[in-house]
Amino acid sequence: MQNRSFSATIEVSKSPEEVFSDITNDVAKWWGGKDLEGSSKKLDDEFIIHHQGAHYSKQKLVEVVPAKKIVWLVTDSTLYWLKKDQHEWANTKMIFEISTKGNKTVLHFTHEGLVPEQECYDKCEQGWTMVIEDWLYNFIINNKPHFQL
Repeated sequence: MQNRSFSATIEVSKSPEEVFSDITNDVAKWWGGKDLEGSSKKLDDEFIIHHQGAHYSKQKLVEVVPAKKIVWLVTDSTLYWLKKDQHEWANTKMIFEISTKGNKTVLHFTHEGLVPEQECYDKCEQGWTMVIEDWLYNFIINNKPHFQL
């Protein structure tokens, strides 16, 4: 069966090690800004993103393969704007897989469990596309944060 979870892919002219470092060491600069508390640098680290009145989620770093893979488990979540189940993200995973293709590094992001049947899917698809394909992409290639801390 095909995986229908949301995914996005970007290619950059940086090394897998640099991409891995940008994702793990500087989450607040490309996702969360001042609304991020905690860390995502090593296994079992936890962090919270809380955009007042819109989004709260707590992530735990559950898998780390340096320069290859990062997995965050969403241990708690509230999407305040949902009408049916505001906790749709709970127990989903955010997976960053890093590989190479020629002289490029490929980052494939999957929000495992974020599927079209969920109430949040359309808005979350738009949000993740912007976060991965714009904010994170530009942070990696230009080393320019989306958020000023």
